[in-house]
Amino acid sequence: MENVHEECGVFGIRSTQEKGIANLVMVGLTALQHRGQEAAGIAVNEDRSIRFHKGLGLVHEVFPQEELDRLGSGKIAVGHVRYSTSGNNTVINAQPMVVRHVKGQLALCHNGNLINSYELRRELELEGCIFQTTSDTEVISYLITRERLKAPSIEEAVKRAVQRLQGAYSLVMMSPTKLLACRDRLGIRPLCLGKLPDGNPVFASESCALDAVGAVFVRDLEPGELVVADDNGLRSISCFPDHNSCALCVFEYIYFARADSVICGVSVQEARKRAGRYLAEDHPVQADIVIGVPDSGLDAALGFSEQSGILYGIGLVKNKYIGRTFISPTQELRDAQVRLKLNAVASAVQNKRVVMIDDSIVRGTTSAYIVRLLKNAGAREVHVRISAPPFLHPCYYGTDVDSENSLIARGHSPEDIARMIGADSVQFLSVERALTLAGSKKADSLCAACFDSRYPAGVPSITEKDRFEKL
Repeated sequence: MENVHEECGVFGIRSTQEKGIANLVMVGLTALQHRGQEAAGIAVNEDRSIRFHKGLGLVHEVFPQEELDRLGSGKIAVGHVRYSTSGNNTVINAQPMVVRHVKGQLALCHNGNLINSYELRRELELEGCIFQTTSDTEVISYLITRERLKAPSIEEAVKRAVQRLQGAYSLVMMSPTKLLACRDRLGIRPLCLGKLPDGNPVFASESCALDAVGAVFVRDLEPGELVVADDNGLRSISCFPDHNSCALCVFEYIYFARADSVICGVSVQEARKRAGRYLAEDHPVQADIVIGVPDSGLDAALGFSEQSGILYGIGLVKNKYIGRTFISPTQELRDAQVRLKLNAVASAVQNKRVVMIDDSIVRGTTSAYIVRLLKNAGAREVHVRISAPPFLHPCYYGTDVDSENSLIARGHSPEDIARMIGADSVQFLSVERALTLAGSKKADSLCAACFDSRYPAGVPSITEKDRFEKL
């Protein structure tokens, strides 16, 4: 399928359940599986020694029970699920990134994308650093390690290192004695703190992962905040005390996050229903049924139905047991997997005027396929409504929209796009509406650069996704 993909999900935990800590991380990562489906990894700290395992595939594929047992027991652990927006999809680029140095070890998990990673990497290479991966996460690990050799503590080393980073990063880290979490100065990527029944902390990209391990949501980390968890409890450190703005990625509400998550105090499900209500107000249409494209289009479709009074129905069914379509070795197999992944409910759409709600149109290939699917099932009309503005610009902060060349909205009007995908009409959510999905008071606290080209953290000097492969 043609959806936009986010880079990854991070998870970290301290627990008194030493023997089951790897299993807890696996549960948390499974709840975050929607954020990355190419690779997964877990690192466990037992008596200051870090063991880890990572591999390509879904969480349950990488971690059979015997592998979890092999990781052993420990009081601290971190985990990661990955989708590669920077660096090839190879096992060497999988995380956690584990570094051994003269003062101990560091396991690092990163969600986001740096805009100055190329310059930092060149600087480090000229100092003698040898890189094994093509991921900007290794750049972060080198910076922290270099600072740790001079700093009195790991938290001071992290604070010094992140002050050199530009772009988006949510980090979960583990030293021999501490669990740390840090969010970039603009809070572009989400990161939250929870508490287990035994009082120990959990960090995760989304609150749904806290729910999965039985933790209670405490709060989101503030932009630029570093939280340290050790035997003495929790400590908060401001890495950028003079900086107080926020630019959370608006696409977290539109697509990336799971519907049952709460980000910055806002229910993702309610934000998506609000998008649907806006679409019904701004782009009404005469129709018989409103359907959503699973999964993130469903709540927006419900909001459209509630606002318009048009019946809500299930017109598309998604097979959740089909893996990533691009992994298949031939185009014929990829096409077959797409057909297996989504199918129309003919009894719901036959001879009806259908409003189809989806979260985005990137290249248009999947939208064209779904419209054709509905019309082949007997839909008389298909009106497409998108719960996001048109993609017009690349994202440099951790999604895989890295070029304007393949964006269908570049140079094409909604009428053009409707003709190209075979729909009777196409309309998008406005940028102004998108910025109020989390509430009007937070309109200035969201990043919508892929829609309006206002990049809050700047633009990299080299924009290619494979920039490190060319070194």
